[in-house]
Amino acid sequence: MNEQTAVVAVAEETRELARRVARERIGPGALERDRNRSFPWEGIRALGEAGLLEVGIAERWGGVGGGRRALAAVAEEVGRVCASTALVYVTTSIAAKAIEVAGSAAMKERWLPPLLAGRSVGAFAVHEPDSGCDSAAITTRAWKDGEHYRVNGSKFFITSAQEADVYVVLVRQDPLEAPASMSALLIEKDTPGLSFGRPEEKMGLASTSSREMFFDDCRIPAENLLGEEGAGEKVIGQAVPGWGFFGAAAIAVGIAKSATELSINHAKERTIAGNPIGVHQAVQMMIADLVVATEAAEALLASCAARADASPEIAALSGFKAKLLASETAIEAADRAIQVHGGHGYCREYIVERLFRDARGLAVHFKTSELLRQDIAGAALGL
Repeated sequence: MNEQTAVVAVAEETRELARRVARERIGPGALERDRNRSFPWEGIRALGEAGLLEVGIAERWGGVGGGRRALAAVAEEVGRVCASTALVYVTTSIAAKAIEVAGSAAMKERWLPPLLAGRSVGAFAVHEPDSGCDSAAITTRAWKDGEHYRVNGSKFFITSAQEADVYVVLVRQDPLEAPASMSALLIEKDTPGLSFGRPEEKMGLASTSSREMFFDDCRIPAENLLGEEGAGEKVIGQAVPGWGFFGAAAIAVGIAKSATELSINHAKERTIAGNPIGVHQAVQMMIADLVVATEAAEALLASCAARADASPEIAALSGFKAKLLASETAIEAADRAIQVHGGHGYCREYIVERLFRDARGLAVHFKTSELLRQDIAGAALGL
């Protein structure tokens, strides 16, 4: 068995395990968590207990080295039943990946075991009120003070902000130089001066928590620097576009698959005047569109993940492509699913209503579709 065949085999084995964990331990409570806006602690622990948080990490650090395809397989299967739990899974995986690729041996030994076991949650903090998705515009400052860095500033829309135990934070060291002045720091939750804003009342992904983070003269040990000074964007790029975008795309594919499956079942089971609504051509057209669009997004994700695993230097661009198509497909699929369900689809007790809200949120998470299009077009045009 060659290396590529082995990676595919790991991904498929991982998918089967993830599907079982998702359906048995995560899906049953998804509706209640969404209504109560309760954080999916049990789901993350279940994923950790099953070893599914280990899939993207190298074996030498306690992982299985399954690559992006394995990570996407887990995110997709979990996303089919609960996009919120899947998003927490992805953001924790991003933090773990940043520690693996840029952290010291001491950081890895301290933080990877609890993150991979699901005992701790990780997060990354890049976005700020005045920077949006443009990391070059961040203003959170860090400067060296003896054996520490002092950090002041804020971040916003940080997934799992108050729930996480450790954060990968992008900071600026020299306000006049970008991106060379940006570094990445590993900051722990109990750091004096670190505080959090109120949870955002979001439309969807309701059982995730998104908050502001405030850094008021936080003193961070110098050994918590990830990589080298000035390499912050490289560290974030390796972990977020290089891995996280595949997870986000996979969640979207999971939503689209769920919307398609629910629509097919409803079209078979829902009868009007004694006939299933699936006999009507209008419904058949929507079902056909759902099937084709979902398979296209799934195929592009698989292709992009395979290319990125084989050639990591193209991982970011591949992730952008997968995330763009998948997130927009998820919105369209969930919208069509509501239409197939009719008035029922607009009611909260039907899953497709939640799928639409969650899909809409994914299209603005990490990077918006518009910014992804700019990145993809820029690469194509050589700009």
